[in-house]
Amino acid sequence: MAGLNLRFTDEELAALRDRAAAEGLSMQAFAHDAVIAAVNERARLFDEAAEHVLKASAELNRRLA
Repeated sequence: MAGLNLRFTDEELAALRDRAAAEGLSMQAFAHDAVIAAVNERARLFDEAAEHVLKASAELNRRLA
């Protein structure tokens, strides 16, 4: 499995450590889950925006066809 090194300030690392502990996760598992959630959320937002644009321009596209 591929890996990724991330750099954090001391304050960011302390916040990550505290939040991971509060969730009962390792820092690695917590960071992994957070990155995957962010990736999925951005993909969802992109899909919603694309759907909105397609719906909003449907009439114009029909007239231009």
